[in-house]
Parts: sequence; C-alpha cells; structure tokens
Amino acid sequence: MGPLSDTLARLSALREGRVHPASEASPARLTPLHDFGSNPGALDAYFYVPETVVANPPLVVVLHGCTQNAAGYDHGSGWSQLADDHGFVLLFPEQRRANNMNRCFNWFEPGDTRRDAGEPLSIRQMIDAMVRGHGIDPARIFVNGLSAGGAMTSVLLAVYPELFAGGAIIAGLPYGVARNVPEALERMRGQGGPGRDALAAAVRNASPHRGPWPIVSVWHGGADHVVVPANGDAVLQQWQAIHGVDAGPDESDEIDGYPHRLWRDAGGRAVIEEYRITGMGHGTPLAAGGDDGYGASGPHMLEAAISSTRHIAGFWGLTQPRRTRAAAAPASAPAPARHPGEVRSEQRGPARQRPLAAGVGKVIEDALRAAGLMR
Repeated sequence: MGPLSDTLARLSALREGRVHPASEASPARLTPLHDFGSNPGALDAYFYVPETVVANPPLVVVLHGCTQNAAGYDHGSGWSQLADDHGFVLLFPEQRRANNMNRCFNWFEPGDTRRDAGEPLSIRQMIDAMVRGHGIDPARIFVNGLSAGGAMTSVLLAVYPELFAGGAIIAGLPYGVARNVPEALERMRGQGGPGRDALAAAVRNASPHRGPWPIVSVWHGGADHVVVPANGDAVLQQWQAIHGVDAGPDESDEIDGYPHRLWRDAGGRAVIEEYRITGMGHGTPLAAGGDDGYGASGPHMLEAAISSTRHIAGFWGLTQPRRTRAAAAPASAPAPARHPGEVRSEQRGPARQRPLAAGVGKVIEDALRAAGLMR
C-alpha cells in the first residue's frame, strides 16, 4: 500500500468523480434480452440486430464503464451505427445498481472473476442465447469494454478463451491482479501489480483451455489518471506471454496521428495490437465528427480524431480498417477529472470494520461512501 497521503488523494479523486453522470441515452435502439439463463451475476442484457445482417453474423459483446449503461455507451461509442453498416449483431450486458451503485462490473470480486460463476457466467449465458436465437457464427464472437468493462473483458478472455475470437480492452486492467478494494485502488494507480510470468499464469489457471487464444487490441490514454497507463502495459505483458511473442513489436507505425504497435505470432498472424492515445485522459477515443463519424462525445467518451470502435472492428476482420496517416491533433486531457473507476460499491456479506483514527478515518469513510465502496 502506498503512503496514506496518496490513498487519501485517490479516495478524494473518486469522490469528485461522482459529479460526472453517465449519458442516459434512450434504450429504444436496443432490445431487452430476457430469460437467457439462471443469471447468477444478476445482470441485465440488451441486444441490437441491424435491418440487414450478413449470413451467420459475428457477435460483438460491448461492456460499459462505471456510471454508464448499455444504451448510453452504445450512443457514445457508435457500435450500433457500425453494425448497421457492416451487418453484425451486438450484445450489451448491463450492470444493475443493486449489484454496484456506480454500475461498475465487479472485475476484481472473486465471485465474479471465475469460470462458470457470477457475472462471467451470466454473460456466457447471454451469448449462448444470442447464438441460438440469431444464427451467430460461434467462431466469430468478440468482446470489448471501457474501464470496468475493459477489466471485465480481461476476465472473460481469461475464463472463457475458447468462446472468443478476439477482445479489446480500453482503459482497463489485466486479469487476476486484485481481489479486494485496497488492491483494486493500488492497481488502478499502477502500484504493486504482478510481473509478466504471474500475469500469464493467472490466465492459464483460469480455464482448462490451452489454445488457440483470442487476439487482443489494447487502448489507453497517455494522460489517464484514473486507470494509469501502466495498466495498459500490464495487459500487453499478459497477452504477449500467452501468445508467446516478444516484448518488442513486429510493426510500429502511426495511425490517425497516434502510435500503433502490432505483434504477430510464429505463423505471421496479427495477435496483439496497441494504441496509446497521446494526451488523452480516461475514456473511449472517438472520431464522432463528419458524415462518416461514429458515436457522440460525452463524459468518458472522448473526441480524439480516432475511432476506437471502427479500428477495433477492423482488427477483428469485421470491417475494412480505416487508416488515415495524416497527423491528428493530440487529444486533450480533461482537467484532473476523476471517476469512481472500477471498484465495486458493496461487499457480499458483512464488511469487517477496522478502527480508524478520528479525522483521517472520517475522510476515508466519507470518500469510500461517495465512491460507492461502502454504505
């Protein structure tokens, strides 16, 4: 654990983040998915099927971030717009406030990070229902998410690697790095995480699967002060070890004005890519302007003149990737905006309280309550 002053500053930042509500877009574009299974994680689900769908369409699972919901994240990211253009189907799991008052997926809670348990099993059941009901190609199922949704993407890729052809982690964290609130806060600020070998072991121990492995796209803002860029580096290390590729990329270039790196396996297949969005804070990078833009800017949906939605779909082979190599203006980092991040709001079972000094204890407790970490 870092010094107390660091912890207090972090908790204060979490408290300040509560003033930035998610975009509450109308859910009319999405359709509720009911009766998809036992739903042990107690999640809601929505889906989107465009008017024109390709034969045996791919399925893209989209996971929102904290304080967001399915419809709001779709509105911001533009995934259903892209699906209209390319004929694939979308699934949007949604967190309930009863599970987490900030609507964070519980990416570090042990009961929600294991195969065939909790939130991962609920999402697996949703996917199975979509495959049965919409003729989905089971070899083309993908998952992506922002922040807590990005961290839950890491969970899903680890516990069900045989299910997914690919994933994309935006401002997220690797699998298996935290088991409680203090560890989650430390990892978010880049402190105390495991090394490459332990990161790889976490994935290998999460399922009986031994390959082939999903391809992975990693996105992170260079000025992210909520989930610091070291977490993007750790995601890379985890999947570099799993795919057996070197730390150095096979290709490096600049796409839409930002650094892009690519790793290929021994057979020459692109298995990992990384975008580091210079100057951008915590959020999903967008290119929302113009006639061919996707999505809409808002809290943690950040105009950066690069569409992560479009490029991720291109990496997965769902579209033709658009690569404009003319330099774009770096994304602006919002003034020290802070966000409740990926920490769950309430513990399962009675919380054990420890005595705290007067004054300091009150500050910590107030911040924890504001961040949704305790009642």
